[in-house]
Amino acid sequence: MNHFTQFESKELGQELLELAAAYKANPQLHASKGEGKRIGCIFLNPSLRTRVSTQIAAQQLGMEAIVLNMDKEGWALEMQEGAIMNKITVEHIKDAAGVLGSYFDVLALRAFPSLTQKEEDVTDFVLHQFIKYSGIPVVSLESAIRHPLQSLADQLTIQELTKGNKRPKVVLTWAPHIKAIPHAVANSFAEWTLGMGHDLTICHPDGYELDPEFTQGSIITNDQSEALQNADFVYVKNWSAFNEYGKILCTDERWMLTEAHLKNSPEAKVMHCLPVRRNVELSDEILDGPRSLVQQQAYNRIFAAQAVLSKLLG
Repeated sequence: MNHFTQFESKELGQELLELAAAYKANPQLHASKGEGKRIGCIFLNPSLRTRVSTQIAAQQLGMEAIVLNMDKEGWALEMQEGAIMNKITVEHIKDAAGVLGSYFDVLALRAFPSLTQKEEDVTDFVLHQFIKYSGIPVVSLESAIRHPLQSLADQLTIQELTKGNKRPKVVLTWAPHIKAIPHAVANSFAEWTLGMGHDLTICHPDGYELDPEFTQGSIITNDQSEALQNADFVYVKNWSAFNEYGKILCTDERWMLTEAHLKNSPEAKVMHCLPVRRNVELSDEILDGPRSLVQQQAYNRIFAAQAVLSKLLG
């Protein structure tokens, strides 16, 4: 594994899940594995869980973690090849990433999509510029189209609550939001859930189809009630339109998940990556009730990151 930016295989996924579970049982299992190593956590966008969990994970392996909020503390970056830099950008990605590659052993990057430049977003242009010019292993802390650390923690959560050899029914359901939201979490959750061999149903209003690259093999429906019947895990997430890129096509509050939606799913547990707009995406009764797994997911972020960093260290 040279970088960690997406789902690669079920075998690698299971290896990372087993390692994450081992670190959860004993966070100091390999406390000196990263001794003398540095990870640079570069944020072009805000973060809470991703930032803190990655720092903790690195420290539990003996690594030094240095955080740079480049959107606030760094120079405005130019990403385009051959650019004449006579406007607002101050430093080219070639120079910035090259320097970071010489300072760190691992680089971790968070970069959201524009939701306006579809071609750049779907190719993960910014993430790949850092990979290209840093010359060191890169971990995605969420990119334009994927959030693999979140998805690994989500799969660990599902694994912890799945009994025996049962193949759980997993549902990814769209929820309303007040602004246009990226596709990364939804894409990545679908990619990992299908890749790990679970049944996946995706439900959303008409027009909110995700990129088929991530959803092939799932059941897709506009009927939320039907999709939720007898679900074991319900992942709630908003995303903007993909075909009409970045647009908000629906704000129907009836899609907000409440206890009434789960009357035919007595065993269903509810997941969300956080942050969550309470009583817009999810009701208080769900978030504060026994179905909610959001805190368990957030805690598992530490051990997902620790497993990935440990694998990259070799």
